[in-house]
Amino acid sequence: MPKHAVTIFKPYPLEIGQKIRIDSGPRSGDWEVIGITENKIILKCPVSQRTFSWARFCYFTEQRENETWPLEH
Repeated sequence: MPKHAVTIFKPYPLEIGQKIRIDSGPRSGDWEVIGITENKIILKCPVSQRTFSWARFCYFTEQRENETWPLEH
């Protein structure tokens, strides 16, 4: 069988209380993880305090230390 370069994605094991930043797309911005189920993730905006429940979609790409959170826009 021929060999190919393959990019592999794994769902990120989010934890309640975790502060995350989504860099692009319709959900971009800073969020706090406030709930997790088998199929859903509940995120809270630290600015508006609004919460959203979405199908799990987060995949790990990078982790940075000493980042300002949330970013001021």
